[in-house]
Amino acid sequence: MRAEAQAHCDQIQAALALLRRFIDWDRALKRLDELNARVEDSTLWDDPKAAQNVMRERRRLEEAIGATRAIEKELADTVELMEMAEAEGDDELANDAVKALGDLAERAERDKVTALLAGEADANDTYIEINAGAGGTESNDWAGMLFRMYQRWAERHKMKVELVDSHDGEQAGIKSATLLLKGENAYGYAKTESGVHRLVRISPYDSSARRHTSFASVWVYPVVDDDIDIEIVESDLKIDTYRASGAGGQHVNTTDSAVRITHIPTNIIVACQNQRSQHKNKAEAMKMLKARLYENELQKREAEANAINASKTDIGWGHQIRSYVLQPYQLVKDLRTGVTSTSPSDVLDGDLDRFMAAALSQRVTGEKIDVEDVD
Repeated sequence: MRAEAQAHCDQIQAALALLRRFIDWDRALKRLDELNARVEDSTLWDDPKAAQNVMRERRRLEEAIGATRAIEKELADTVELMEMAEAEGDDELANDAVKALGDLAERAERDKVTALLAGEADANDTYIEINAGAGGTESNDWAGMLFRMYQRWAERHKMKVELVDSHDGEQAGIKSATLLLKGENAYGYAKTESGVHRLVRISPYDSSARRHTSFASVWVYPVVDDDIDIEIVESDLKIDTYRASGAGGQHVNTTDSAVRITHIPTNIIVACQNQRSQHKNKAEAMKMLKARLYENELQKREAEANAINASKTDIGWGHQIRSYVLQPYQLVKDLRTGVTSTSPSDVLDGDLDRFMAAALSQRVTGEKIDVEDVD
C-alpha cells in the first residue's frame, strides 16, 4: 500500500481506538441495549425528566457507536478498493482511494473530538476568565492578547461573545477580564484552556529592546443550567459594590453599580460590571459564582475518576500549560500534549482547535502526544 494511504489508515485506526476506549465499547453496547429496552417500557414518560435523560443518553450512545461502525466499514471498503486498484494497475482508481482515505481520516478526527465532548457540562455555554500575572504593562498586554485570541476563536465557531467584567491595564492591555461564550459545546471545547500561559518576546515597551517573559492565567468554567442545584449559603458571601470602569458613559463612572462577590469558604471571587443596574450585576455575579462552584465539583469528580490531578485541580502560577515564543524564534508549544505550531500569529488569531483536540484526547489516554505540526 502507498505510504500516503498507510499514513491515513494509521490515523483512522488511532482515532477509532480512542473512540472505543473513550466510550468503553463493550459496556456501551450493553448499556444501549438496556436503554432501548427502557424506551419500550410504557411507564417511561411517567417521569418526564427521567425520560428525557434516558433519551439523551440513548441518543449519545447511538451516535457514538454508529459513527464508529460507519468509519470502520468505510475504512475496510476503501482499503479493499485500494488493494484491488493496485493489483490491476489502475492508478486513477488508486488515487481516488487515497483521496477517500484522506477524507475519512479528517472525518474520523472530527468524530473523535465530538465524542470526547460528552462530559456532564460540555454542551453548556462557558465563562473564560483571564488574569494578568506579575509584571505590570508587559503582563497586562499579554492578558489582552489572550483576551483577543479567545474572542477570535469563538468567532471562528460562530459563538456569541459577551464581556462580563473587565479591568484595563494602566498603559496597555487588561489586568483581568471575563468573557461569556454562548454556543454549542462551548465549555467542552474551551475547558482544557485553563492554566497558565507564558509569552516570550522582545517587549515593545522596553526602550532597550530586551526579551521579556510574561505570564497570564486562564480559568474556564461552565454556565450552570437552572435545573442544577448548587447550594450557596448567604452567610458565606462577602458582597462589595464599586464604580464600574471602562466604556459605559457617565452613569458607569458615577454609580456603584459593579458587584464583586467573595465566597469565603473557597475564596472564589467573581465580579460583574457589564449592566447599568447593580441588581442585574449582582444576579449575573451570582450565576458566575454558581458556575465556579459547579466547575470545582466537576473537576473533583474527574480527578477522582482518573486517579490523577487533572486540569484545574493543580493550576497555579507555576503550572504552565502552553508557551508562546515570538522571539528569537517562532513557536507555540503545549507543554501537556507536545502539540506545536510555528505560526504564533495564527494561534493568537484563534487557531486553537488542534491544541484543544489533543488536550481532550489526552484526558482519555493519559498519554502525552508528541506532535510537531506546522501550519
